[in-house]
Amino acid sequence: MEKKKVVIIGSGPAGYTAAIYAARANLSPTIYEGFFSGIAGGQLMTTTDVENYPGFPDGIMGPELMDAFRKQAIRFGTQVLTEDVESVDFSKRPFLINGSKTKMEAESVIIATGATANRLYVPGTNDNEFWQKGVTACAVCDGAAPIFRDKELYVFGGGDTAVEEAVFLTKFASKVYLVHRRNELRASKIMAKQAEQHPKIEIIWNHTLEKVEGDKVVQSVTIKDVNSGKEDTRNAAGVFFAIGHTPNTAFLKGQVETHPNGYIKIKPNTTYTNIEGVFAAGDVQDHVYRQAVTAAGSGCMAALDAERWLTSKGEK
Repeated sequence: MEKKKVVIIGSGPAGYTAAIYAARANLSPTIYEGFFSGIAGGQLMTTTDVENYPGFPDGIMGPELMDAFRKQAIRFGTQVLTEDVESVDFSKRPFLINGSKTKMEAESVIIATGATANRLYVPGTNDNEFWQKGVTACAVCDGAAPIFRDKELYVFGGGDTAVEEAVFLTKFASKVYLVHRRNELRASKIMAKQAEQHPKIEIIWNHTLEKVEGDKVVQSVTIKDVNSGKEDTRNAAGVFFAIGHTPNTAFLKGQVETHPNGYIKIKPNTTYTNIEGVFAAGDVQDHVYRQAVTAAGSGCMAALDAERWLTSKGEK
């Protein structure tokens, strides 16, 4: 069975950046970039214009950016496997990686499987409909896009994230509607008060999203009163889901310590997990920032941590 010094599980900005740094350190990394369970390239593969990644003043398409990351990793000698990791065994070293097609041993592992944005799957919100054409799950990433400026936007959710995203969108929107299925926000009191008192935010209580419609981009939403069942169709230029993310950690089967919300727990100011030789980078361990640039930065950190750890063990 082949044995590698570094195996990276997951792609996207974190995984590919980790591969670039590990490859340049002559660690000959292998990256499992995903196939079915995780899109190769991560969430940016479903994003159109990326306007906040440094170095691209005119913006760049998400898939194009990830393709450039991937090519750079390959250029320095990364082995890329377009398959999923179905399970791992971290009980002893070398670690065992069970891919959907291949198996290999690894002296160190970097987990960069990201997180999946929770979405409301109603007519009009799916991948082949208006997803990333006015429907998104990241206001900070997409809110400044021209299609949303000076338009009426809808945020669905009731927690702190929903309020934060609604407030952020007021910088660009003519009006922001915060839609919650209950009659009270789950957000902290101070955040709820901020939403209730903001002049550009209107909270719509006891409603759910039923449908999104438009031509090439979103033009309207249909919401339903959960009490009366009455539906209301309204003009809308954007739909923002703020109902959380789910870290992609199921394949680990609890072998790595996580926070109560499921994100991998790392030692402060490092990418070290509770298992020696296993590191985590990107959105799989970041439930605060969740940006491409921070994911790339932590991918760099993970590769450097892995290199230094291997050197300390005399295995580089």
